[in-house]
Amino acid sequence: MGLVLLFILLPIFSKAFEWKHHNNSELPEILNEVHTKCPEVTRVYTLPLKSVQGVPLYAIEFSARPGKHKILVPEFKYIANMHGNEVLGRELMLKLADYICEKYKEGDENLKKLVSITRIHILPSMNPDGWQLATDTGGKDYLVGRTNNNSVDLNRNFPNLNRIMFSNEESHIAHNNHLLSMVDRLTQPIQPETKAVIMWIMAVPFVLSANFHGGDLVANYPYDESRSGAITEYTQSPDDHTFRHLAQVYSTNHVDMADPSRKGCGFDGYNFGKQGGITNGAAWYSVDGGMQDFNYLSSNDFEITVELGCDKYPSVDTLPEEWNRNKDALLNFIWEAHIGIKGLITNGISGEPLPNTVIHVKNITDGKRVDIMHDVTSVHGGDYFRLLTPGQYEVTAFQSGFIPETKVVSVENRPFQEAKRIDFKLLPNPMYENLDAKSYQSQDYNSYQDEEDKHEMQNLILYNRLTNRPEPVLSPPSYP
Repeated sequence: MGLVLLFILLPIFSKAFEWKHHNNSELPEILNEVHTKCPEVTRVYTLPLKSVQGVPLYAIEFSARPGKHKILVPEFKYIANMHGNEVLGRELMLKLADYICEKYKEGDENLKKLVSITRIHILPSMNPDGWQLATDTGGKDYLVGRTNNNSVDLNRNFPNLNRIMFSNEESHIAHNNHLLSMVDRLTQPIQPETKAVIMWIMAVPFVLSANFHGGDLVANYPYDESRSGAITEYTQSPDDHTFRHLAQVYSTNHVDMADPSRKGCGFDGYNFGKQGGITNGAAWYSVDGGMQDFNYLSSNDFEITVELGCDKYPSVDTLPEEWNRNKDALLNFIWEAHIGIKGLITNGISGEPLPNTVIHVKNITDGKRVDIMHDVTSVHGGDYFRLLTPGQYEVTAFQSGFIPETKVVSVENRPFQEAKRIDFKLLPNPMYENLDAKSYQSQDYNSYQDEEDKHEMQNLILYNRLTNRPEPVLSPPSYP
């Protein structure tokens, strides 16, 4: 059995998209309507686990090759409705799927190009149980329906990789990516919805993603958890400049997210538009166990969190307007999967792809020489993707048993164009058998696609080790 299950029940006719709050039965019907209209570029599937109440977690994929990772094509994802009572993202995702299909059918050149060079995944609802409770109680309470059916906040339920990362920084340990294997204890059991998304992240080599919430209007970027443990503290990641850029792409393409004169949300009415419609997560308030930071520290994926508005459960008559406010931002953000560089890493003698090769980047723009202490790795076909903003960089590929290779790269990021391709052909050399890079290497994507069943079993063993305990560890983890 593969990691994701194909959902093949299809309606026999299609109809125009209707603005409403679609229930948990109607949600897959909408996705299947889209697949019926655009079968050649879509696939509807479910994540491997269901919600606590047994509701499947449905996703739709758009790509030129549905169901397969294509070499040098970046993987992108949107997730909404993680907090069940924050429902706008759920409806925007359904409309986005319908819109992409319609524009593709109409022959929109920009949309057709985006689908042909990007593999786009959309999960409209991560928390269908919470949505049901929020809806059944009128959708007016600020908290009812926020958690899953076990009363767990899913955005506090991911393994806390930040504490591992911060400890590594303090101890001058170079291991700065793919940290899931270092988790040895949990503060609470991992929920089925959380575990399903973790398995998804581990199976698909995502490059860029966003998750959608409600309650304010701002694009939030890592880190979400503060280094010191303070409630509020700007906590920059090694890719702070790139994350600020990504957040601003969303905020500035939104109708008024970045407007300094708009009305703010909350008791104090603070307007994040005064700071460009973006915020560092921990500078706003510190969150541990969040999905955003987990993506960045467990995989190659760069994720931001988008707060879509003050009203968590907006009325149906406002949904078309909200779509128009967000449409350009949603589409332009997907294009950001193509910034920076990408390429193939192969054995310089045999030509075979080299998965799990570490890509390290040093920023040398304007004469500075700053190491970006967050590395990415190549995936099973030897392809890699490294998001970067315009500038000059030294890019080094290294793999145990091979001579490292460094190239100087100028990044420009032309709108609606693919990332610059930079390939590496590494030469074998036994002298480098014990290269320090060996400690960086991850097996996360080694079995993707061709050995999917074996990969799923490896991940399940890991998750069982983390979650099948007689009782949860109630104290925060500590590290030397």
